[in-house]
Amino acid sequence: MHHEEPATLQKPRYGTIQDDERLSAEEMDERRRQNIAYEYLCHLEEAKQWMEACLEEDLPPTTELEEGLRNGVYLGKLAKFFAPKMVSEKRLYDRDQARYKSTGLHFRHTDNTVQWLRAMESVGLPKIFYPETTDVYDRKNMPKVVYCIHALSLYLYKLGIAPQIQDLLGKVAFTEEEISNMRSELDKYGIHMPTFSKIGGILANELSVDEAALHAAVIAINEAIDKDQASVTMGTLTNPNAMLRNMQEDLAQDYQDTLSRTKARKEDQSSGRRSSIATEERDVYEELLTQQEIQGCIDIVNIQTAVRQVNEAVSAQDEASLMAGLRMEALALLGVQQTNSHWYLEHFTTYCQHKGKDGGKAMMLEREEIQRVVSSCNDFAEAEKLKLEAVAAINTAVRLGNATETAEELMNPAAQLPIVYQTAANLYQAELFSLQLQGGRSGLSHEELSVAVEMLSAVAVLNEVLDTKDPQAVTEQLTDSPLGFTNMDHDNLNRYADTLIKLRVESLAQGQEFLTWNDVQKCIDTVNVQVHEEHECVIAIAEINEALNSGDHQQTLAALLLPTAKLTGVNPTTAKHYHDVLQHTKLLLCQSSGDESAVLWLDQIQEAISTANQDEEEALILAGAVADINRMVADGDSQNTLQALQAPIGGLKAVLSECANSYQTELAQRQTNGATAGNSESVWARHHIKDRYNYYYNLENGEGTWEEPEGFEHNGGQLCKEEIQNVVSRVTAEYNREQLWLANESLVTLLQARIRGYLVRKAHAQRMEYLRQQEPHVVKLQACWKGYKQRKTYKDRIDLLQNNVVSVVKIQSLVKMWRAKRKYTQRMQYFKDHEEEIVKIQAFLKANKARDDYRTLTGAQDPPLSVVRKFVHLLEQSTLDLLEEQEVTRLREEVVTKIRSNQQMEKDLNLMDIKIGLLVKNRITLQDVVSHSKKMNNKKSKMSKEELAAGGGLGIKGLSKGKRRKLEAYQHLFYLLQTNPSYLAKLIFQMPQNKSTKFMDTVIFTLYNYASNQREEYLLLKLFKTALEEEIKSKVDQIQDIVTGNPTVIKMVVSFNRGARGHNTLRQLLAPVVKEIIEDKSLGINTNPVDVYKTWVNQLESATGEASKLPYEVTPEQAMSHEEVRNRLEASSLALRAATDKVLSSIVSSLDNIPYGMRYIAKVLKNSLHEKFPDASEDELLKIVGNLLYYRYMNPAIVAPDGFDIIDVLAGGQLHSDQRRNLGSVAKMLQHAAANKLFEGENAHMTPMNIYISQTYEKFRVFFQTACDVPEPEEKFNVDEYSDMVTLSKPIIYISIEEIINTHSLLLEHLEAISPDHNDLLHELLQDLGDAPDVEALLGEGAVDPNDPNKESTLSQQAKTEISLTLTSKFELLEGDDKDMKTLMTKTKKLIVDVVRIQPGENLSETLQTTATALQESEHVKVVERRAVQDAQTPEGLKSSQAVLEDGQLPLEQKKRKIQRNLRTLEQAGMVTESNKFQDLINDISKDIRYQRRYRQRRKAELVKLQQTLTALNSKTAFYQDQMNYYDTYIKTCLDNLNRKNSRRSIKLDRKGEERGSKKWKQQSLKYTAAKLHEKGVILEIEGLQTNQFKNVMFDISPSEEVGDFEVKAKFMGVEMEKVQLHFQDLLQLQYEGVSVMKMFDKAKVNVNLLIFLLNKKFYGK
Repeated sequence: MHHEEPATLQKPRYGTIQDDERLSAEEMDERRRQNIAYEYLCHLEEAKQWMEACLEEDLPPTTELEEGLRNGVYLGKLAKFFAPKMVSEKRLYDRDQARYKSTGLHFRHTDNTVQWLRAMESVGLPKIFYPETTDVYDRKNMPKVVYCIHALSLYLYKLGIAPQIQDLLGKVAFTEEEISNMRSELDKYGIHMPTFSKIGGILANELSVDEAALHAAVIAINEAIDKDQASVTMGTLTNPNAMLRNMQEDLAQDYQDTLSRTKARKEDQSSGRRSSIATEERDVYEELLTQQEIQGCIDIVNIQTAVRQVNEAVSAQDEASLMAGLRMEALALLGVQQTNSHWYLEHFTTYCQHKGKDGGKAMMLEREEIQRVVSSCNDFAEAEKLKLEAVAAINTAVRLGNATETAEELMNPAAQLPIVYQTAANLYQAELFSLQLQGGRSGLSHEELSVAVEMLSAVAVLNEVLDTKDPQAVTEQLTDSPLGFTNMDHDNLNRYADTLIKLRVESLAQGQEFLTWNDVQKCIDTVNVQVHEEHECVIAIAEINEALNSGDHQQTLAALLLPTAKLTGVNPTTAKHYHDVLQHTKLLLCQSSGDESAVLWLDQIQEAISTANQDEEEALILAGAVADINRMVADGDSQNTLQALQAPIGGLKAVLSECANSYQTELAQRQTNGATAGNSESVWARHHIKDRYNYYYNLENGEGTWEEPEGFEHNGGQLCKEEIQNVVSRVTAEYNREQLWLANESLVTLLQARIRGYLVRKAHAQRMEYLRQQEPHVVKLQACWKGYKQRKTYKDRIDLLQNNVVSVVKIQSLVKMWRAKRKYTQRMQYFKDHEEEIVKIQAFLKANKARDDYRTLTGAQDPPLSVVRKFVHLLEQSTLDLLEEQEVTRLREEVVTKIRSNQQMEKDLNLMDIKIGLLVKNRITLQDVVSHSKKMNNKKSKMSKEELAAGGGLGIKGLSKGKRRKLEAYQHLFYLLQTNPSYLAKLIFQMPQNKSTKFMDTVIFTLYNYASNQREEYLLLKLFKTALEEEIKSKVDQIQDIVTGNPTVIKMVVSFNRGARGHNTLRQLLAPVVKEIIEDKSLGINTNPVDVYKTWVNQLESATGEASKLPYEVTPEQAMSHEEVRNRLEASSLALRAATDKVLSSIVSSLDNIPYGMRYIAKVLKNSLHEKFPDASEDELLKIVGNLLYYRYMNPAIVAPDGFDIIDVLAGGQLHSDQRRNLGSVAKMLQHAAANKLFEGENAHMTPMNIYISQTYEKFRVFFQTACDVPEPEEKFNVDEYSDMVTLSKPIIYISIEEIINTHSLLLEHLEAISPDHNDLLHELLQDLGDAPDVEALLGEGAVDPNDPNKESTLSQQAKTEISLTLTSKFELLEGDDKDMKTLMTKTKKLIVDVVRIQPGENLSETLQTTATALQESEHVKVVERRAVQDAQTPEGLKSSQAVLEDGQLPLEQKKRKIQRNLRTLEQAGMVTESNKFQDLINDISKDIRYQRRYRQRRKAELVKLQQTLTALNSKTAFYQDQMNYYDTYIKTCLDNLNRKNSRRSIKLDRKGEERGSKKWKQQSLKYTAAKLHEKGVILEIEGLQTNQFKNVMFDISPSEEVGDFEVKAKFMGVEMEKVQLHFQDLLQLQYEGVSVMKMFDKAKVNVNLLIFLLNKKFYGK
């Protein structure tokens, strides 16, 4: 199981990440998970010990504690401990666990867990720590249960109800199997481990002192004291509001008495002061006890009770009661140690006896005396440690390897060891060091040292006796001393003595000072083996050798066939050849050894038999091949002869197809000569095998024999192999010589050509050398000649021009005229060639004029009507506008539907992951997984448009008036919720956190269509802002709460921006640099010095094949002392910096890629915190911003890019653990830099990076400041109060019936908290809706068959039906123009636009007063007709209101009259004035034009954005589909394997035999003597065998059919002793676990690292 270790020992390696670089890629990630499992086991042990202290009973072992808690019995008992009034033992179900042990869990066991939860609620533990009942009963989240127990222990300790929980992290050791099992459990459920270290901070935030409650509780205690009823007083003392500690129920009367006396004394003291102080100035606590005074009285009673318990325990000699008393918090004793409990009892008893003798009677101990006795007892215990220190010093000396110091430490009297001989110091050192290595890190105990020293001293004496060479003294020492040798046979004592004396002499000659105990034991075992082997093996070997000496091969065959010989492959027909081969082998042995009487050993005999059998096969094949060649030669066909000669079985060399005729001629001549010289009729042919043996081959039946046939006569016409080879070699040599000359004819020609070329080049070089020597003279001659020629040419040219002056002038004038004409022609051609560019320039000038007009429209305070008139056509909705609006609406619906579909698929796939994990762990059956897979596929196939329109004729979307009103009421309600963020912001914080999370993920994001357009993104950001400000205002007490806690709004913002909308942004931001880090195969980041050190040691051993002399276990400081480690750490740090710089550069340079929503919320967060905490520095605020932007938003995507779709991973694939470690290291560096957190403590070796951290923080600081510099949403999205009035389509949301009902219910439930004002609009809308309906009411009657037995399931499925709601505002639909000035203003502007578009004018008044011409009326009629046609084609949802359509169809003059009426009404309302020619209306129209343009631009951008989002969603859907296909394939494979399972069992033996029989090849085996392996360091020792006998042991290592498996056979003197299967994976596992030595055959000790090196080198070529 486990045990606690002293605090001074190093923490087990499971508690830290070590050996990473020694592990394979998969094992590194496994080690990280094992560290988490180890820490969780420590927390389990802490909880177990604390509960045992509270319950005073033993709990199940740590590894079984989770299972033991599931029935809730221990939790119920714990509840009874701290809340006895809430829980009684009778109410605990199955409190003796009899039912649980017999039949397992029962559903009523959950009652126990419920009582525990209620008890925690009664004492006031914050509900943030509570687990769910299923977390306990179904074991869904046991870490959350243990986390709650830790929080409960700290809370109860603060209340003084329970003891403090211990910190056992690093102090408890668990086996590797226990840690691996726990890690598997955690992986199976995929549970996120809670942060146990933050419990205190969370409790401090959740629990705040209520001064009024404290005051009331103290007053109640004083009143209860006056009543003099102990039970009442005790009840008030246990009130949590009183903040009292360490109350004990059984001391209630003592508390009452002490408090009464103290209160009476205080009243007496205050009575004298009453007269001098006015009544209104008196303090109530002058007569009442304060909280501190009450606590003091409780502490006094507790101390008296504890002292009394200690005295009673001493009197009763009860050690457990004594320790319980000493550990009582009331005594506050120092230095109480559980290990000294028996000494405490003895010392207290002795002290009381002495005190009684001095006083004459039994005396009671006081607290100070108890402390003195405890201290003196601890001193005594410290003195006892001297022996342990001596043992530790011995272990240290042995570990350091100094034999003299070891002997001195062993002779230390404090060690209390048997007699030690100084002369045997080296023996003690060597043997104790070996024992230390076997014992592990803890070293040798005192008992082990005592036994070892006693035995080693006896061994030293035995060595001295051996030096006397007295066999009698040796036998006496062997039998009488406490050496404890095994397998000693008294009949062999003399032989033992003689062998040991010889061995002693040999060891001294080899420089070995002592024979060790193992040497002596090996010698004894060797003698025993020799005696036994002599009776079995030697007899058989002797008979075989005698048969060989007789010369009779039949006698040799009989000896070989003896069963005792255990020879294999003996064929009686080959007896003669066996006899000859064995005789030849024996002859060679005699020659090599020089001993004529030498005999063959068993393995030599077996090898000879195998050789003879092989000779038999080869001879028969050779004889047949030679006979075929002779037959083909005799037939006379040269090609057949050539084929026979080239046959591989013939073994002939240098056969060429070009010489076939020559071979035939020569061989035929040889056959003729042989037949003439000898007998050609004989059927026998003789062949010489290996130049030693004759083999006789029968030409008729193709059989052969080694014995000469009776009447044998060789067939002279048969050529033997040697004759054939001589002919072939001679013919081939002649042919090759002839071809050599023919082939080299061109070479001879080439050689001659090169010689001639050399002679020519030599002559040319000599000429060039002469010219170079005369170069100055040559240059001078050339210059003179060139000057003469140039002067002559110039003089001739001047004479020519002077003679033709008139002609020259005429030529020049013609040339000038031609050039001018060409220039003009080219210019005209240039204009023609650039006609398009000229048109563009003209268009630019025109556009420049239009831009000036638009600047006037947008920039002028009062743009003139003439300018506005040029742009009013932009307000007209074109066909393209309508199409784009339809497309946007369709894409929004598709995006929202796809998001919800993907979320459901993700949930199903996550559940499938868990089920397959459970299948792998054999927790559920394959049928369960198949069932879920079918459900998942069925659910996917049922997604259709029909579901979205379910109940269209019966439900809420029915055509009846009542249902229509219901639908409109919900549309009004959701419009109000969408546009007024305060309602939802307050509702979020009214719900529990688990419900609010689900509410956010479904209703809120659905209500805003996942921010699929700018309007909804603007409204969602307003909700985020309002909710965040509300949360900071009400729940954040310290600025660090934002970091340490998990704010709901922050979580919602990050989740939204990392979801479907923000996925592309995060991918663009991080994907390139993350891919670069992942694809960099050379990148390996490890900054742990111990890990780097161990990797280095492993590489040394694997590279050299020798055991390293460096220790395996070192501290970080020891590791850093090696230069190689420092160099590797420096290289790793440089790589880490480079990778971190890449990621940081990508982040900093991609500021614009961060979603605006994230940056705006960061700005709101910073401003809100600054407003609440004005004293907070800029750095503190920026660190909070960094926590949001980097740690919460980016960091998880860097650590797990595959989990956030940053990179593409195929279904079933995953990142390599090396890649995860590299990304994790970079993320950790950036996390430290973003928070400006320097390395220290356990990360002290990283302190050189602190300067880099500070530098990086400065970059982050600028980045965070810039990120917060964003405009407000109104400016960003160009949204104002007219936005919804200008847009063509009303906002539409897609929401399920279940979500409508839930939202309605929540609003009704929390209405008073959300909207306390009963006149609020929300009250009116909810009043219109009435009570929340059920699913069937919204679906409509008849939607579900009332007789359907699965009605509930059908309703549950139908509740997920989605409907579309077109959101409208109830409060803007007022009747009449005079009751809604905004609507009147809008209609008036539409009419003015129609008029000014047709009729020009300087200002509006002039235009309205000017009568329209017939042409203008005609043009207006065309516009109205065109608009009517377009409106007829407009979809119903995008059409304008009927009133607007009617106004638009009026004639031009009627429109002008209506405008004038409306203007008078507006002027009376103060909205316009005629004094400025109604310029205010013109200004509003110009704003509408600008907004319409921006709206079109936003719509186009939104189209692109929606298409990109839909593409990303489709990609994600495809990925999920791939995963589903992958799982389907996996399940199908499992089913196929299941179907083949039985058939595989039935044919296993036959198939195995068939495969073995059909296998025609065998991999090469590896043979080494034990001496050779010992020399290589692979074998360290063999029990029972001396080193000089290793040469007689042979190890045969051969690979088996399974890759990575080896069969190792051990032979002694040729006799096979044992064999074992060796798995290479097991060796790698041992190396991973740090095991350097293993046993093979239970006798041979093998170095694991060097054995792996040998196998890699010989079998894998590494």
